[in-house]
Order: sequence, then structure tokens, then C-alpha cells
Amino acid sequence: MNLRKHSFNRRHSLLALAGLLGVAALPVRAASPDQSPIRVALIESLSGPIANTGEAVHRNLVLATERVNARGGVKLAGGRAPLAIERYDSKGQIEDALAALRSAIDAGIRIVAQGNSSAVAGALVEAIAKHNERNPAQQVLFLNYSAVDPALTNERCNFWHFRFDAHADMRMAALMDVLKNDRQVASAYLIGQDYSFGQSVLREAKRQLSMRRPDVKIVGEELHPMARVKDFLPYATKIKASGAQAVITGNWGNDLTLLIKAAREVGYEGKFYTFYGNALGAPAAIGDAGVGQVLAVAEWFPNALGQASKAFYQAFRQRFPKPEDDYVHLRMQLMIEALAQAIERAAAQPVGQGAAKGQSAVPSALAIARALEQADVSLAGQRLQMRAADHQAQQPLMVAIMERKGAKGVAFDVEGSGYGFRVVHQLNAEAASHAHSCRMVRP
Repeated sequence: MNLRKHSFNRRHSLLALAGLLGVAALPVRAASPDQSPIRVALIESLSGPIANTGEAVHRNLVLATERVNARGGVKLAGGRAPLAIERYDSKGQIEDALAALRSAIDAGIRIVAQGNSSAVAGALVEAIAKHNERNPAQQVLFLNYSAVDPALTNERCNFWHFRFDAHADMRMAALMDVLKNDRQVASAYLIGQDYSFGQSVLREAKRQLSMRRPDVKIVGEELHPMARVKDFLPYATKIKASGAQAVITGNWGNDLTLLIKAAREVGYEGKFYTFYGNALGAPAAIGDAGVGQVLAVAEWFPNALGQASKAFYQAFRQRFPKPEDDYVHLRMQLMIEALAQAIERAAAQPVGQGAAKGQSAVPSALAIARALEQADVSLAGQRLQMRAADHQAQQPLMVAIMERKGAKGVAFDVEGSGYGFRVVHQLNAEAASHAHSCRMVRP
């Protein structure tokens, strides 16, 4: 598909979208069609067992770029230019992701986005750092929206990498704020995917339980291969046999959906404290058994309070009306807003020669990165600021519990399942923030 033509053909529908998102007061104009798009390479699983996760991200980024383009695109020295998302399939594999990175660089793309898998993110961080050192005229910027291994903004932090999601330790702390007061839980089973992120989740769960609920007995601890298990019944059987009153997991994608479905099939009645239990089939998989039992943590939920939040969610559902497409994350929208802001700030700096008339002078990745360190954007009542010291976004966090649609605080359900999530705990950005051990080396 011609992305530029697609963007401009959608202009009229985007006027309505802009109004829903609270930008109707701004002059809405299409970017000049002779301006080349600023391209962002999305490197994700777009085929294979976790393709649904990559497609879900793509929809979020499409909406986010359409919002920017609806207000005229990104302002550059030589005019305005639209943003465009270009898809690269990693198949969920590190080698395929690295091959996709090389293809994107060869195609002249200097901004890369990825997030589903911290293992892939870590490999991309290293590859981009090496590339940028060897090719200063072709430097690349990495935007991470969901790879939450804490190391990526701690001991493995890198100037070219920016994370827009709360990392695993931040998410776990928010969940523990709720679990510490849940006196129905006296025992827990820890289960996760066997790679850097899953390992860090289990490690942090044990650490925080020992500090905040030392009375909770860990009756099982297990790691399983990521995206390879087809039948979780053996795992669910062990969980039920353990007598655990709660499961703590960072599983995502089909690994979470199949785990929850198997738990339902064996009759497990305990709670699930999850990172991602609010989407991608999980609520429908567990059904009524999850009401009041499944908790999730995120930066935002559709049932968050406020008219701006409601309008944002309704705009997403208007753009993607199919129930199976109902996977929306505000942080991905804020990431694109931060990118647009950073490009405009970098373009406004009197560095080097301006563009010739009629040409777009897109700032270098280095200039954009320096501006992105100062990102401060708001959307739908949520504010995100980038911490320059470690490139970890600072934003609020929420914990929500699964309920039937129509219950108090649950105006919206998830994926047409009839179940939604009611917010039960909120942390402002300061409370959600964690100290870091990053020692940033800047070019």
C-alpha cells in the first residue's frame, strides 16, 4: 500500500478523530504531498504464533501517526512532512529482527520502533549502538514501547534507546501495592517465560514479596519456553495442585491466553496478578471465573476516569471497530507524540544549513535523540516525561481488576468479551518512578 496516499485519503475521517481527541481547536491541514514522509520502521512479530501482538502494536502506531498527520504533520525547516509506519517482520526471532534492522537501515530509515520481547530489544540496542559508532552519518534511533526488562535502562542503558513503558520492576511494585492488602492470598505460584524479561519478573516478585508480604508462601516457581508451549494444561494442573491462592506472571501474548484458559479448564479458582491480563484474548479465555480475580497493571485503562480518556478510547474504537482489534495502549500514542515533538524541536535548532525551498530537512538521529531526552507530552489526560539520565519514561501507573461490563466503573469491555477492567489503584508518575543505575555514555 502507498502509505502517503493512504494517509491523505483518510483526511476527512481524521478531522472527526482530531475533534474526539481534543485537538479540534488546532488548524487541521494535510501535510504537503510533495514532502517525503518521515519513516519509522516497526520491527515486530507480524507472522507466527505471536503475530497478533505485532499487529496490535501496528494499529496503535497507525492511529498515533494519523493524529499527527491530521494536524499537518511534523514541522521541519523546509515545510511539513507526514509520519509513516513501515512494517518489518521479525517473526519473534532475534536473527530475523537484526535482518529487519539491516533492511530498514539500507532503505534509509533512521527511526526504529520495537517492544514485544526484551531479548529482541537487547539485541537491537547492541546492534544499533555498534552501527551508530561505525556509521556516524547514518545513525539510528530506537523507540521501545514495551520491552520492559529493567536492565535496558539500568546496566545496559544506551543513549540511542528510549523506553516509553514502565519497566518490570515498576510494574511489579504497582501490583504489590494491591497484593500487600489482599489478605485472601497466603500462597503464590510464580510462572513466566524463560528469557530475560520473564526471569526478571520472577526475580522481582520474590524480592518484593519478601519485603512487602513475607507471610505469603511461594508454592511454585517455573519458567517455560516463550511462544512454544501449545498445551498449558500440565502447568495449570501443577498450579492447582500446589494450592496457590494467586498466580503472579509477566506472560504476554498467547502464552498468557493459553495459560489462563488452561487454568479455567482445570478448575483453578485463585487470583491472577498479571502484567498483561487485560487484552489479546485473556478476558474472554477465562470468562466469569476471572471476575474479581484477574488483575493487570498498565499506564492506562479504557475505564480510567476523565472525559479526555473516554474520548481517546472512543476514537480508537471508531478507527478500529472490530472487537478483535480492541488493543489500545496510551503509551504508544504518547511515544509518537514525543517523537513528533522532538523532531520539531531539533528542526528548530540553528544547526547546520537549512533546507532548500520545498525540501524537508529532517534532523539527524543524534539531534532528535537530544531533543527526545527533554520530551514532555500529554494526551487524554495522561502526561509522559522522558528522564534524560536513563531514557526511562516517567508516567502514572494503574492497577485494574476484571469485572463484567456495566458494573460500577466498567463502562467499556475488552474485545467485545463482555468483561472490562475497573481501576482499583493509581500511582502518579513520582510514586511510580524507580531509581536507576544507568551510566549514560553520550556521543
